[in-house]
Amino acid sequence: MRKLFFLFVLIFAATCPAWASNLQLSNLDEVSANTGAGTITFSFNLTQDNSWRNQTNYDAVWVFMKYSTDGGATWKHASMAGSGINPAGFSIPAQFQSQFEIMVPSDQKGLFVERSGQATGSITLTGVQFVWNYALDGVSASVAQAANTLHTIYGIEMVYVPQGAFYAGDGSPSSSTEYAFTQGSAVNTPWYIQNESAIQTSGAASSTYYYQNSGAKGDEFPSGASFLVPASFPKGYSAFYLMKYQLTEGQWVAFFNTLPATAKPFRDITSGNARTGGKNSQGVVNRNTITWNSAIPTSAAVTLRPARPVSYVSWPDVAAFAEWAALRPVTELEYEKAARGTDIPAVPGEFVWGTTAFTAPGSGDIAPNTDENGAETLSDTANINSNALSWSSGDGRSNGIAAGQPGPLRVGIFAASTANSTNPRVSAGAGYYGNMELSGNLAEPVVTVGRPEGLNFQGTDGTGTLTALGFATNNDWPGIDPTAANGVDGTIGIGYRGGDFQSPNSTIYATSARNYAAKDPDSQGCLERYDPNCGVFQGGRLGRNAS
Repeated sequence: MRKLFFLFVLIFAATCPAWASNLQLSNLDEVSANTGAGTITFSFNLTQDNSWRNQTNYDAVWVFMKYSTDGGATWKHASMAGSGINPAGFSIPAQFQSQFEIMVPSDQKGLFVERSGQATGSITLTGVQFVWNYALDGVSASVAQAANTLHTIYGIEMVYVPQGAFYAGDGSPSSSTEYAFTQGSAVNTPWYIQNESAIQTSGAASSTYYYQNSGAKGDEFPSGASFLVPASFPKGYSAFYLMKYQLTEGQWVAFFNTLPATAKPFRDITSGNARTGGKNSQGVVNRNTITWNSAIPTSAAVTLRPARPVSYVSWPDVAAFAEWAALRPVTELEYEKAARGTDIPAVPGEFVWGTTAFTAPGSGDIAPNTDENGAETLSDTANINSNALSWSSGDGRSNGIAAGQPGPLRVGIFAASTANSTNPRVSAGAGYYGNMELSGNLAEPVVTVGRPEGLNFQGTDGTGTLTALGFATNNDWPGIDPTAANGVDGTIGIGYRGGDFQSPNSTIYATSARNYAAKDPDSQGCLERYDPNCGVFQGGRLGRNAS
């Protein structure tokens, strides 16, 4: 058997008993080859703290493989052999087979490792097996097994959001939760999404689906407009998977370092051009620690804080990651479903944890007061990163690498305060199903209902393959170039939910607030990665269809 040395290991340190953390993949090995079938079976080990499944939903690990046939110069996405639950050749270690299962989606782009029965606890799965169908990828047996053919696997923690009806909008007056969905011009009753059928909006006073214009420039629908939300547009009723945490610097660097030299300049967030903007520094800016030497295009990007959400990314950047990881954008309706839950009555002005109150940390609350290593916590009971704090603790202390800088905190940090909590969801600042930091930290990019370009989205998953210049290729995704071969190189059709660490007022953090739901950078005349004149610090969170 041939030992394979490339793995993607991402560690999240959190101690919330309800939501998992500390994902590690290790020891990728080739087990056997079947040249007649054009397949190779691999095994790997998976460890995860507090993996869970309850009567409502569960978490899962999305695992996918990349391979290189030229010694690592270029990487391609590997297809799985088979689909469904525990297809032939895919297996969990014998002692855990009654507790866990492998689900391979119909497009065969990866596999979910998830619990099959209700339980909570840390796990160590040694020898999880999956099968690469190299023949399906057009690779010959001799190339697939050649010494310079490399393989690497990646794991991303996801949360399963089950099928079910829900409320979009929270019943608040528009002056409180701005531009929320209502059932008419004269009422505040929220939309009720009870299937994936098309939605016809109108300007009626009540008993309809009413759209409130958010004041965006360009072709946002006016208040009371009559338009169709197509049946193909994901409305959140159907089940889907959603990343548990926002896209991190560690995940971004792992992605970036697989790109060919031709693509890296287009995904380089440390610089930018007159359209994209960027961090424009190799130093630490607003707590972003990523560096890359553009003078050597084959060089690797580096992060000092892999568990920190990645900032200074544009929608084309996030879409490229989604394509590469075989994930997809999520809609603003799916965002509300993940935050509020199935058939949970909406509370006027509520935040994603289901109450109307929040607790922000103080600037000196990062503990311990040393370099942040992904295990740092907060010394109070905060559940949201807001107020544009100039941190004076952790990396923000006087001799820290981000002294006095505002910016995002590591993913999952609020879960560390839930061990003795009477309401872990509130203490962790979590959505109903266990997705973390849906408010504050960095804004959530979502597909808007408010523009025709958003409504073109049909919920297609990424294919794993980018253009030669590193752009996503799905024709239905927001931002697709009029010349589709150019890929997703714009932002129109995207908006933002949940606010960020510097949002100007707390109402923006509300679950149903749509202040920026149709205000993408291109339509507003803003730089795509970050523009201080437009004020949205976006991150990334992606989903996947559940079949």
